[in-house]
Amino acid sequence: MFDTMTTTKVAGALCGALLIFLLGKWAAEGLYDPASHGEAAYVIEVADAGGDAAPAEEVNFDELMANADVESGAKVFRKCSACHKLDDTNGTGPHLDGLVGRDVGSVPGFSYSAAMAGHGGVWTPEEISHFIENPRGYISGTAMGFAGLKKPQDRADVIAYIQSVSN
Repeated sequence: MFDTMTTTKVAGALCGALLIFLLGKWAAEGLYDPASHGEAAYVIEVADAGGDAAPAEEVNFDELMANADVESGAKVFRKCSACHKLDDTNGTGPHLDGLVGRDVGSVPGFSYSAAMAGHGGVWTPEEISHFIENPRGYISGTAMGFAGLKKPQDRADVIAYIQSVSN
């Protein structure tokens, strides 16, 4: 099927393609090599904020809970519902029925991470808010892989919603 001439042409084509590829790589490295650029052409200096920065506004969590919107909390809870259930069945995460006032890491039949099991304490609305703002930052080593809810009002709304549907 293949004669010597066809085999020679195929081998030559492969060698030529490899040569073009290597020459292209060499040319590209010559055009753009970060090590050959040296120092930056310019530097943007940023003034130090020092003591002129306004202090972060202190949030009164009791006021947020008093003004919490249960319907808005139901919408925010959709982010949680992938892992948590509101009845007494565990999902990927422990159920949230009766969460407020419950001991941390105390749902029977759920396997908590060592960090969560050893945290101790009781889930108060403020404690829950701190946790769901940044779970891994608040309890280092927790298995909860959630980025958190950054808006304080969203956290208050979802806590109010959980309280409203708990038995």
